[in-house]
Amino acid sequence: MAVSSITAFWAVSVLLILVPGADWAYAINAGLRDRSVVPAVGGLLLGYLALTAVVAAGVAAVVARTPSVLTTLTVLGALYLVWLGATTLARPAVAGTGGEAQAGGASKAADGAAVGARILKGIGISGLNPKALLLFLALLPQFTTPNDSWPLAAQIGTLGLVHTLSCAAIYLGVGVLARTVLAARPAAARAVTRLSGAAMIVIGVLLLVESLTA
Repeated sequence: MAVSSITAFWAVSVLLILVPGADWAYAINAGLRDRSVVPAVGGLLLGYLALTAVVAAGVAAVVARTPSVLTTLTVLGALYLVWLGATTLARPAVAGTGGEAQAGGASKAADGAAVGARILKGIGISGLNPKALLLFLALLPQFTTPNDSWPLAAQIGTLGLVHTLSCAAIYLGVGVLARTVLAARPAAARAVTRLSGAAMIVIGVLLLVESLTA
C-alpha cells in the first residue's frame, strides 16, 4: 500500500476530526464530569475500531450497491445526534459533577458500572456518528488499491487504525483541555456544552432533511 495513499487519507481524516461534533461534545463533557477522560475516549475509539472491522468485512461494498442502506444508517445516526444534543442541553456539564466521591464513598462496583456506561455510550456515539459513517463507508474505500500487494482488508485495517490513532490524540487533548481551561469557569463550561448540544441538534436535523429529501 502506497505511503501517499495513507498520507492522503490521514489528511482528510484529521480535517474531519477537527470539525466539532458529537465526539467533541462527549470528550468535553467527560473532561468536565469525570475523574478521567480515558473511558469516554476509549469508547469512542472502540466504536471506530468496530467500524473498521465492519468495512473490512465488505459491508462498504454492499452499501455502495444499495444506497438506501447508507441513507438508513445516516438517518439513525442523525436521530441519535439530535437525542444527544437534546440531553446535552438538558444537562449542561459542570466541572467536577462526576469526578468527586459521593457521600460515604462510591463502591468499586458503582465506579466500574459508571466506567462501563461511559465506554458503551462512547461506542454508540462514534459508531452511529453520521460523520464517521460517511468517512468509513463512503470515503475510506476510495483510498484503497484493489490490485495492491496488500489484501484489501489489510489496507482498510491500516487506514482505520490511522484514523483511530488520530482520534485518540485529538479527543484526549480536547478532554484534558476542557478540564484545564473550563474547570474553574462553570458559566463558560455550561455555555460550551449548550453550544455543543445545539450544534448537534442542528447538524442532526440538517442530515435528516438532506437524507429524507434526497
